[in-house]
Amino acid sequence: MQNSGIRKPGCLLGAAAFAMLMAGSALAATPKDTLVVVWAFDDTITMDPAESFEISAGEFMGNSYDRLLRYDVNDPSKLLPDLAKSWTVSPDGKTFTFELREGAKFASGNPVTSEDVAFSLQRAVTLDKTPAFILTQFGLTKDNVKDKVKATGPLTVTLETDKSYAPSFVLNCMTANVAAILDKKLVMSKEQNGDLGYAWLKTNYAGSGPLKIREWRANEILAMERNDNYYGEKSKLARVIYRHVKEAATQRLLLEKGDADIARNLTPQDLDALKANKDIKETGTPKGTVYYISLNQKNPNLAKPEVREAMKWLVDYDAIGDTLIKNIGIVHQNFLPVGLLGASTEKPFKLDVDKAKGLLAKAGLPNGFKVTMDVRTVQPVQGIAEAVQQTAKRAGIDIEIIPGDGKQTLTKYRARTHDMYIGQWGADYWDPHTNADTFARNPDNSDDAKSKPLAWRNAWAIPELTKKADAAALERDTEKRKGMYTEMQAEFRQTSPFVLIYQMNEVAAYRANVENLKIGPTSDATYMFKVTKQ
Repeated sequence: MQNSGIRKPGCLLGAAAFAMLMAGSALAATPKDTLVVVWAFDDTITMDPAESFEISAGEFMGNSYDRLLRYDVNDPSKLLPDLAKSWTVSPDGKTFTFELREGAKFASGNPVTSEDVAFSLQRAVTLDKTPAFILTQFGLTKDNVKDKVKATGPLTVTLETDKSYAPSFVLNCMTANVAAILDKKLVMSKEQNGDLGYAWLKTNYAGSGPLKIREWRANEILAMERNDNYYGEKSKLARVIYRHVKEAATQRLLLEKGDADIARNLTPQDLDALKANKDIKETGTPKGTVYYISLNQKNPNLAKPEVREAMKWLVDYDAIGDTLIKNIGIVHQNFLPVGLLGASTEKPFKLDVDKAKGLLAKAGLPNGFKVTMDVRTVQPVQGIAEAVQQTAKRAGIDIEIIPGDGKQTLTKYRARTHDMYIGQWGADYWDPHTNADTFARNPDNSDDAKSKPLAWRNAWAIPELTKKADAAALERDTEKRKGMYTEMQAEFRQTSPFVLIYQMNEVAAYRANVENLKIGPTSDATYMFKVTKQ
């Protein structure tokens, strides 16, 4: 989707500085008060937290919007206050009460009140866009959300759930982008025909976070600047500029020249080459992000259990680990990334062409078949797709790669009109249900289903596994809950139409004068507002 972007007259940079940042410059460094990040963010579709559900957009939301709670990036199992200074859970485990901090303001200058919090959560449920399930899974609906989420005082909000869930599960969901708090007065002043400001917020900003979004041009630039109304420690930098640069080689060149401060999509080879450069450093964090290939069960060949298993024996995990994801990932074959409760490290699959051929013969496909794979044209995704194309060919499976940018491939995938798809899934909050809910749960497999998780996108009907995922979300005994997820992952490895390949270790290279850069465990926890420059 192309759009006109967020534009505010005279709000960003001088014309000369802006031109330098966009086109590159002979200068040896970026402006001292400006952080320039080169990154592929062609998956970004909207600036509305109620709809935004892409990896790169998650980072933009995490820097620009507050929510009730955040998690500790150094220990994601710990929750920290954000706009809520404290919270309590009722004895029956169904009512959560949040007390807001005094004096917080939105970037507009409007005060943050309990009405804003209630409105934001109600709006996300009412609009019912892709990420709304994070809230509606607690029994919230368009019809009842105003009764279940209420401002009960100027700085007090209550949330009532339909069942007694694990409290950590509910609270962790309040850290997700869909639970970001919006400026009700500003958003509703932009409402058109009862849309709750939806058309306006696609390309505008109404938050209270440490950075405020000032301009977005799809596949070109995302610009943020310091929010001087932020309740906490203010950003040391005046602005953060993300430039959309898809090619790793170009990112590396801009970083080496000093035209960029941080490069985000470098290949293992680029990272190795930069180790000798004293002006460049790197940092990395194991992410709650897994990469996978999925098989649409609407395709009759891919729907055969033997074919699903065969594909898992047609990936050269070791070779991919040693080359394409060296330094940036670890081979991982489970839907829960390491770090989440109950995550398994079992890796039963390896490249075994003969075994795959035997399974294909058992499926009635001894000569293989032809199939397409939708692939976002960034690395290492494209390289992995090509590697799998080659190994699958050895068993007679002819994979035609259909390249596209992030929006193109995602749109087709979400409509479940693909055959095969290679992609990534990042945890939306730090609880195992975030991934179980999408990989191992599909309550309605019909085309017009209300909930559309990854299992649905691949038309995988799993009523029994769905029941197990639901039961695990309700289990309040941590050890029992952990065992339930271990069991689910074992079943998933054997039967699912997902070929899990690796868990991301996100690495960023940066200029030596950049300090305090830390990649977060989830996409919304890489905090550029904490970065400084010497």
